[in-house]
Amino acid sequence: MTISVCIVDDNKDIRSALEQIIMMADGYSLAGSFADAETALQKIPLVQPNVVLMDINLGDGESGIDCVRQLKPLHPEILFMMCTIYEEDEKIFEALKAGANGYILKKTAPGKLLDSLRELYEGGAPMSSQIARKVVNAFQSRPADAPETSTAVKPMNILSNRENEILELLARGMLYKEIAGHLYISQETVRKHVYHIYEKLHVNNRVEAINKFYGR
Repeated sequence: MTISVCIVDDNKDIRSALEQIIMMADGYSLAGSFADAETALQKIPLVQPNVVLMDINLGDGESGIDCVRQLKPLHPEILFMMCTIYEEDEKIFEALKAGANGYILKKTAPGKLLDSLRELYEGGAPMSSQIARKVVNAFQSRPADAPETSTAVKPMNILSNRENEILELLARGMLYKEIAGHLYISQETVRKHVYHIYEKLHVNNRVEAINKFYGR
């Protein structure tokens, strides 16, 4: 099935490059491309894309995070992938809290960008490895007055050995495709395991699963 994508980025060169990546890829279609938050807020509900590639900084006016915060509650079926040069912890968690479904860096290679969009569409919550490490570090951190404890992760008894293995790889920021290759299993098998992991842990996405994984 073709995945329809909208792009929101105020940088004309980057926006044009992303447009070319989407238009030249099999299985993807460009539903719209917008340079500012105001236009995006008006047009995205009309074109109803499957996925929105959303820049965080949109120049003057509202940010990409503001866009997601307004659109997601009204259109929960639309998936938002934050695409940015930023790796700041505050931006990452603000975007995820606003309703972003995935978070990748603009320097991500085109092939991996497309893989991330498809994984998002198929129910995953992709993050670049750099972003995933920051999320993991945040969950591993302890208050200064907390007793000394090991940061080593203990397997969850509620999960099978394979599910624990896959959850650890998710926490490293791996895509389903990469996990499948690492474990010599199919992507469909990975998807089924992730579904059962989320079900057993009573979570809805990768961030919540990592949170549980690190006992927070």
